[in-house]
Amino acid sequence: MAGNERLRSALLTAGLNVRQLAEAVGVDPKTVERWVNTGRTPHPRMAHRAAAVLREDLTHLWPAIEQGRRGHRTGHELIAVYPTRATAPLELWRVLFERARTHIGILVYAANFLHESWPGFSELLAAKSGDGCRVRVLLGDPDSPVITARGEEERYGHGIESRCRVAVMRYRPLAASGVEVRLHDTTLYNSLFAGDDHMIVNAHVFGMNAYGAPVYHLRRGGEGGLFDVYAASLDAVWERSRPLGEGP
Repeated sequence: MAGNERLRSALLTAGLNVRQLAEAVGVDPKTVERWVNTGRTPHPRMAHRAAAVLREDLTHLWPAIEQGRRGHRTGHELIAVYPTRATAPLELWRVLFERARTHIGILVYAANFLHESWPGFSELLAAKSGDGCRVRVLLGDPDSPVITARGEEERYGHGIESRCRVAVMRYRPLAASGVEVRLHDTTLYNSLFAGDDHMIVNAHVFGMNAYGAPVYHLRRGGEGGLFDVYAASLDAVWERSRPLGEGP
């Protein structure tokens, strides 16, 4: 059986060896060797993890994986699509933030799922800021009528306001580490998570909580592309937001 040259090339591009990929995915190095040398297709769950670590489209690495469980390549900036945030692997966010060197940007209402599924998330952001990476976090103002309206639209009631207050509590201590945290009262059409030239876009769907909406993984391909459109949106909200602790 022929080897997987696409996977071999992706490893070289990412600067990883077989053992490092195996450790990141949580499998034995011999398993990854078989993926590379014999062309064996991994279990979809492991394939999702590996693709996230390598920052590659799953369908490019393993075209044989069933259509319903994979990302879909639709453009040079769009690496992968996941039908819901719940089906996107945690490694997608881990790799995004862990590999960022110059800039991290987060535009959300609360996004407490990051802290709930990743106990060391705050420590990572603090460490990145300490290493000179600019970290900007935009949270929904829990006292804003916009948040109340969003809760009603998502049939989440006052739960979203509570989630925003929890997020404020979690991010407030990071200000001492140089992390810039602001509150906004804008209507979000997407939650955005940026790390250098990569971005995760969690679409918002009327009447649905964000965990049930699609997720897009983008890589900046050039000036004026999809990535820049969303990045400009994050910057625009930043300009009209207020630092945490300041009044309206």
